[in-house]
Amino acid sequence: MLHVRKLIIVFALIILSFFSAISYGETQPVYGISSNPATSDIIVGNGDLGKLLNIKQDTGFRLGGLWVANSNQLFHGGDFGKRFTSNNLVILNLSFDSDKASSWKGGKFDVQFLQFNGVDTNGRAGSVQGFNSISVTAPFDRSELYQIWYRQNFLDKKIVVRIGKLVPAYDFDNVVKPLQVEKSYQIPSTTGLLYTPVFVNPTTLSFFPGYYNSAYGITLNIAPSKHYYWAIGAYDGNLATGSQTGLNGPHFTGHYIYITEAGVDWELPGSKPGKAAIGVWRQTGKLTTSDDSLAENGAEGLYSFGWQKVWQPDPGIDDKGVLVFYQFGINDSKTVALANEFAGLGVTVFGFFRQFDSFGFGTAWAWLNTNVFNRSSELMFQIYYQFFLARYAFLSPALTYIPTPGASKDLPQVWAGTLQLVFLF
Repeated sequence: MLHVRKLIIVFALIILSFFSAISYGETQPVYGISSNPATSDIIVGNGDLGKLLNIKQDTGFRLGGLWVANSNQLFHGGDFGKRFTSNNLVILNLSFDSDKASSWKGGKFDVQFLQFNGVDTNGRAGSVQGFNSISVTAPFDRSELYQIWYRQNFLDKKIVVRIGKLVPAYDFDNVVKPLQVEKSYQIPSTTGLLYTPVFVNPTTLSFFPGYYNSAYGITLNIAPSKHYYWAIGAYDGNLATGSQTGLNGPHFTGHYIYITEAGVDWELPGSKPGKAAIGVWRQTGKLTTSDDSLAENGAEGLYSFGWQKVWQPDPGIDDKGVLVFYQFGINDSKTVALANEFAGLGVTVFGFFRQFDSFGFGTAWAWLNTNVFNRSSELMFQIYYQFFLARYAFLSPALTYIPTPGASKDLPQVWAGTLQLVFLF
């Protein structure tokens, strides 16, 4: 009976995916999106929901959202009693652009509602870094005001200020976010990997606000040109105390997180864009381990990431090609950090076997906080294929191998499979 239920869920995902493809009709030349747009797109969805409800663009309002559903099977390792899991994420997004509706220029207001229903998929595999980015932390059934913010542009978008309840992972340490370069050229998401480290560096995973624990604060972006930028942020840092900031209002208890990042992008001959960035952060306040056996006053860290398109056979025509990326992180935390050092590498191939499909692989290696875990490191490999179904519907099977699950040195190696549907509306 259990196997029948598994098959029903898997086939339901596939049928719904192809149904969405038929419903939308003509396809659009989209080569790939993030496997978790909730943490890599500041405004989620494509606005089709608003069009369906006849919300006209000249009003300045946009209504959209996303649906992400996945099923996971542990083939080896982990909790053998509960080897099959599934997760479901829905986000609704309403935004207002003042440029389209009035003489008030450069303003934008956005509000997002998040509904998540799932289980501790990563915990059942003993994975500290997380092979599934949709399932994060308890409670695994949650309804929350995910984002509500106001953004104002100054000096022809050279200075952008955003204040409210934010997802800082969009602005900082984001190797997944698409990049716009000169000549109106934009590459798709750098990778469709499903594991968590491409969205949140494991050295900040337990305390840096992001999906789905957003936080109140302010972000300042300064971009004197299209090739250079500087970002500064200050946010409620109570996630480091165990507070679920996504579900709660702001707290002013002395726990804050400050971060700054500088980056540069370029374009090599043959329309091959690249990017590199470096950032530093500080978490303030008294920090303790979960059992209060160890305490420290704040923590600091540094990170870097970047990527380069290394092959582009048809520059100016499409995004087909090969991209490589890297990630790095380090911190001095003895208490709240799950990992003190991290290194990640990955390769993405766009449009090789089938137009608008993409596939790739990545490796994530975290050196764990030995005050929290009895295993010194966790190594993870993942390979995926992202099928373009139609318009903004993507189906991704992935296979993950974790030879050293970090939750305990006694855990055996893990093999896990994931089937995930991402549908934007």
